[in-house]
Amino acid sequence: MSTIAQLTPEPAETELAATALRGLAEALGSDVPIQVGNSHGSVEVPRAALTALTKILDSFAHGQAVTVVPSSAELTTQQAADLLNVSRPFLIRLLDSEQITHRMVGSHRRIDAASLIHYLRNDNVRRTDAADTLAAETVELELT
Repeated sequence: MSTIAQLTPEPAETELAATALRGLAEALGSDVPIQVGNSHGSVEVPRAALTALTKILDSFAHGQAVTVVPSSAELTTQQAADLLNVSRPFLIRLLDSEQITHRMVGSHRRIDAASLIHYLRNDNVRRTDAADTLAAETVELELT
């Protein structure tokens, strides 16, 4: 089984995902443990897993694919580039500048998924800060 799971909703599944999301959001608001079961028994589902499921359902409800990667995974350069939505040469420059942790396996690089996620979060913060700065300058210069 592959480390990375690419999940893409079918068009008919988007409405079902939206309905499930509403029900799960209500259930998460209660202090009662959530159990999933059928005639063969039931199992209590950890709240953290349900929180992750709400994020998946939200993406599905909007027709968006979701990629699930364990933070302990090691990725190839192509897998990491695909997750960042960048070219492989651009990713190699990030690795060479030590912005993302990796190790060498022979002549191949293996990227630590946790480091990749950390880079993504920091990059999102940098982008948000830049957008906020631009918005503030636009207001200050009365360009709106």
